[in-house]
Amino acid sequence: MDVTGSLKRLPRSFVAADPIEVAPQLLGKLLRRGSMSARIVEVEAYRGSTDAASHAFRGRTERNATMFGPPGHLYVYFTYGMHYCANVVCWPSGEAGAVLLRALAPLSGLEEMAARRFGARPAHRWRPEDLCSGPAKLCQAFALDRSADGFDLIDEKEGLDLLDDGTPPPEKPAVGVRIGLAKTCTAREEPWRWWVPGDANVSKGGGLASICAAAIPGEIPGGAVSATAGPRRVSGRSPGA
Repeated sequence: MDVTGSLKRLPRSFVAADPIEVAPQLLGKLLRRGSMSARIVEVEAYRGSTDAASHAFRGRTERNATMFGPPGHLYVYFTYGMHYCANVVCWPSGEAGAVLLRALAPLSGLEEMAARRFGARPAHRWRPEDLCSGPAKLCQAFALDRSADGFDLIDEKEGLDLLDDGTPPPEKPAVGVRIGLAKTCTAREEPWRWWVPGDANVSKGGGLASICAAAIPGEIPGGAVSATAGPRRVSGRSPGA
């Protein structure tokens, strides 16, 4: 595994802060599950009641309960009936916020990731950057679904860990708007997406959208973003994340 130093578990205090502060600091950190590990290279931040693009914009529901804490847990949601997306919960308990994991750079366990992404006998030779270069892709590679919702990334008990090997985030990360928010979303211009410049694993910008909760009456609150290959428009939402 390509690490720069000894692995250390992140303290819970690292993520118990505003998602827009935590998100860029997560660049360079590691996600590990069993023999698989990967470096975080792209993220998006989502706040709660003040963020119209957030699943927590309209308050707590059974679906988004994990987003309200404790910090350091994994919030996983199912989107468009086919894909999962994973988020690191932020802020102190009771205040909703999360950072969407948009892309990872695989370091170890690549064959295991590829078997989940493409099957035991893929039709063509895959590249490392095909494995985790999007939110839905990385969930598939790491076998993350709703059963992983609420996993503690700080404690070892569930076997999914957020680690630090001493690699600092980029001094000047690339910054942009969150991908795929509907044109009617009042939060679509917030520059709350960060990525490692030039990294081949950064997502290409296609995929599913975060729901803009403010624009869709009666919709389950939208927010941490989703992604897969190829755009799609659904009742006022545009694809992204």
